[in-house]
Amino acid sequence: MMVASRLFASRFLASGHLLSIACCTAGALAPLCAGAQIAAIANGPSGPAANAAPASSAAQVLKGREYLLGAGDLLKISVYQMPDLTLETRVSENGTLTYPLIGTVEVGGLAVSLAEQRIAAALKAGNYVIEPQVSILVEQVRGNQVAALGYVNRPGRFPLETNNMHLSDLLAQAGGISAPGGSDTILFIGVRDGHTVRKEIDVARMFAGRDADNDLLLAPGDLIYVDRAPMFYIYGEVQHPGAFRVERGMTIIQALATGGGLTPKGTKRGLQVRRHDADGRLQLIEPDLEDRVRPDDVIVIREGYF
Repeated sequence: MMVASRLFASRFLASGHLLSIACCTAGALAPLCAGAQIAAIANGPSGPAANAAPASSAAQVLKGREYLLGAGDLLKISVYQMPDLTLETRVSENGTLTYPLIGTVEVGGLAVSLAEQRIAAALKAGNYVIEPQVSILVEQVRGNQVAALGYVNRPGRFPLETNNMHLSDLLAQAGGISAPGGSDTILFIGVRDGHTVRKEIDVARMFAGRDADNDLLLAPGDLIYVDRAPMFYIYGEVQHPGAFRVERGMTIIQALATGGGLTPKGTKRGLQVRRHDADGRLQLIEPDLEDRVRPDDVIVIREGYF
């Protein structure tokens, strides 16, 4: 009898339960249960519950530290010492899942810890498990994704695995802007408060700290697009005619240097720039050598006559 009593008590202690139940008042169990109550209160729960996150994780969620479940996510749900309740399932399009005994549970938009608490509360309310310890493992992220398109090294969709992922994190996952074709400016498209947001972000200024606020906190469905870098064209009497990237603050003389400089027959006199105005009309300009190059400028170097 005493062996059975000790085994009964140790199993309850292992599950983190206090032995304040009616059976503890009967016979040989009473002294053992009293001691078990004192030990359990002093030491707290043992087993996996001792290492689990605190039940009140709202502060962590508010800080954006925890992933929010979304439609399509693949979850593995288990209950401590209840192997029959282990389940692999996907969150449906309407943000729900079906769990044994308790049926449909809404988990879409919940942090993992809050979804665990919701399932545990339903199991306890239905008197299926006395003190359930529920664990959810996100095995595959499908519901919350962001996209990087255009001139990046690895375009595609990426899981929003944490709730504090920023634009710079997405750019890093996409392998950065592809060189030399990608622009330094990113187009951000997302939805905030029910309204579509479009914003051009200067990446160099953002990383330099001058526009640090543009390192936006991402939300599911956000997209960044990296356009082709602005180009200028140079032909005529230069060493390397062709198309080149317009660098920041580039001048006409720097553009000539980019083209390898003049050939022995070339001259800077009569240099022309073909440029389209805002209305699309072609203009022929004879610029100063310190004038700035604009995107799509065509620089023409003529042959000198001696």
